[in-house]
Amino acid sequence: MSFLLELIEQYGLLFVFGNVLIEQLGAPVPAYPTLVITGALLDRGDYSGPMLLLTAVVAALIADFAWYQAGRRYGASVMARLCRISLSPDSCVRQTESIYVRYGPASLLVAKFIPGFASVASALAGAIGTRPAKFIVFDALGAAIWAGSAIFLGSLFSSAVADLLDILASLGKWGLVLVALALAVYIAKKWWQRHAFIKELRMARITVEELDQLLKAGNPPTIIDVRSDLSRQTGKIPGAQVLSDDDISALVMNTTTDSEVIVYCACPNEASAARLAKKLMQRGYTRVRPLTGGIDAWVAAGFSVDTN
Repeated sequence: MSFLLELIEQYGLLFVFGNVLIEQLGAPVPAYPTLVITGALLDRGDYSGPMLLLTAVVAALIADFAWYQAGRRYGASVMARLCRISLSPDSCVRQTESIYVRYGPASLLVAKFIPGFASVASALAGAIGTRPAKFIVFDALGAAIWAGSAIFLGSLFSSAVADLLDILASLGKWGLVLVALALAVYIAKKWWQRHAFIKELRMARITVEELDQLLKAGNPPTIIDVRSDLSRQTGKIPGAQVLSDDDISALVMNTTTDSEVIVYCACPNEASAARLAKKLMQRGYTRVRPLTGGIDAWVAAGFSVDTN
């Protein structure tokens, strides 16, 4: 542990750069505690506060701009993949799109304080065509606010942080074990939250082929599109009823409770669709199923979409 602290003191900037870069690329290795610690060790290390802040901002910008370019090149598929592997799956594509569409690039100012939002928001900014200069300005400001708050907290409570680090150093290898254990507990907690979230969404689903057969049978079910306005620009399943965020909150539907209802979205695990399906079941709707694979599976199967 003493050796690790010496590394942080001597190579704090490199340590911070690597940690921030890896975290912003999507690895579950939190960088905020590292920034707090390096902020507390400003008087011990071979670096200054401005240099520490600049290092963190540059590392975050490199990672975020990589996601921005991926979103610009590959579109919504990148966001879906990010949500699929994220340890915070509750930050679905729809939620991120809703926030970004409402507040625009200004949402990047607080993106790094919202678990699972920063990487998806960066990819979304590229996918919808946010100008690179505007993205860089807002993303850099957001990274500065995020990193600056951690460095400020570290310097403000430097004596308390230093005392804690000295205690860990005195414990030798056991201090390092405690740090590793804390990181393991953090990752395990996030994984469990993800597992519980996905388990909660398990319910009977319908495939795109089955839905196509229902439509061709002449007795179509009620189809509900719960995607954001941005996602719906690429078209919707013919006959689908669009529910806005306000409609979802109020569950305003023009169908009886014994009707068959199919809900679809553009989220991994059909998260938004499954959530609405559960709400409808609680309201007495007995024949509700999310569409497996959502709109992406429908398009991939070659079925037509309504672009009106």
